[in-house]
Amino acid sequence: MNKTVYIIITLALVVAIGIIFTGGSNSKSVQNVEIRDGVQYVTIDAKGGYEPRVSLAKAGIPTKLVMNTKGTYDCSAALVIKSLNYQNILPQNGKTEIDIGTPKAGEPLQGVCGMGMYSFQVKFD
Repeated sequence: MNKTVYIIITLALVVAIGIIFTGGSNSKSVQNVEIRDGVQYVTIDAKGGYEPRVSLAKAGIPTKLVMNTKGTYDCSAALVIKSLNYQNILPQNGKTEIDIGTPKAGEPLQGVCGMGMYSFQVKFD
């Protein structure tokens, strides 16, 4: 093989590995943070993992985490949030509100499934 073929194969591998590790095209914009009546609500979908994986919210506002399940039968229903000392099995269908108080800037909230396979993070600024 000549040098050009090696370069093309190398570039193709780099692109393929990049797609695998970034999960393909995750350029969609998700509006999962809402403020109603002075309370901030951060909604996370739990099914086969958590979506979105990273959320941005405001610090200094009373905040509730809303876990949305829809036919969730996997380990993402077993939610653990260590900083809140929270551990619970979410219902297979429905919304579960978790009061997280008034978060401070720079102190993210980390949630993980019971097996440690799936996680999400809410960053506060």
